[in-house]
Amino acid sequence: MAASKPNAGDVTDRNLALELVRVTEAAALAASKWIGLGKKNEADGAAVEAMRKAFDTVEISGTVVIGEGEMDEAPMLFIGEKVGAGGPPMDIAVDPLEGTTLTAKGGPNAIATVALAEHGNFLHAPDIYMDKIAVGGGLPEHVINLDDPVAKNLQNLARAKKCAVSDLVACILDRDRHKELIAKTREAGARIMLISDGDVAGVIATTMPESLIDIYLGSGGAPEGVLAAAALRCVGGQMQGRLMYEEESQRDRVRSMGHADPNRCFTCEEMAKGDVMFAATGVTPGAMLRGVKRFGGGAITHSVVMRSRSGTVRYIEAHHNFTQKTWWEAP
Repeated sequence: MAASKPNAGDVTDRNLALELVRVTEAAALAASKWIGLGKKNEADGAAVEAMRKAFDTVEISGTVVIGEGEMDEAPMLFIGEKVGAGGPPMDIAVDPLEGTTLTAKGGPNAIATVALAEHGNFLHAPDIYMDKIAVGGGLPEHVINLDDPVAKNLQNLARAKKCAVSDLVACILDRDRHKELIAKTREAGARIMLISDGDVAGVIATTMPESLIDIYLGSGGAPEGVLAAAALRCVGGQMQGRLMYEEESQRDRVRSMGHADPNRCFTCEEMAKGDVMFAATGVTPGAMLRGVKRFGGGAITHSVVMRSRSGTVRYIEAHHNFTQKTWWEAP
């Protein structure tokens, strides 16, 4: 019996996974020229332009629903921008360079990321802060709750992992706003890995045993929260997030984006629904991915691509020959 024909909006083309990796590779290669040069906006701008050009070769009719850069007034793939060479309608979440400061300083865990889903399946989140909590896969349902005290979440996680709270490592952005959170985490007995930037990588690290991170706690960008949720959807992780506001105009903006309750707590599945695909390429070395290694006439990139429908996670090492005069590099 012939197989049923997929719906036009389904993420069904397996070649699309490789195409998404090419998009993140292009951004990472462009950003890698700026590692350690102290110019974060130039690095971000290079990644944005390379990613925009790379999307021109992908056979989708994409709309950017999660963009980057508004908060820092940096160049961006803006919300509503159309990308792709034509094809099924898809929504796109992007961060061409997650970790602009990390790149500028040559720090770890800078990545280029993109996620794709059927139209309407990503949470529309403005570039404001989101309070987040996340853990990896293979755990009982509802092991974490954003509204519970830190100590209770750590105790529940330790019980689920059959270990002591003192065995757990929490990843938290090193920010003044997290002083109380850090103190309560230490008071509960857990160890902490403080990171200077890169909370998408920090959330995803909870899914990787080699990262040593068990739980992510604290606030970061809402767009990055949706990107991280897309990755966790692919590996069965758990995450909750709630938008945070510094002024009433931000609440009004969220209501105008279709959210009747601006204080709602969103689950991972609500932030990234349906069949989701996620890709990332390392810019600088980190727990999740190796950074771009440049050499005379070329470079090596290390990427990951995930898909929620199959639960497949693939790592891709690519060797790039710049003597071929590709558009992402002008030696």
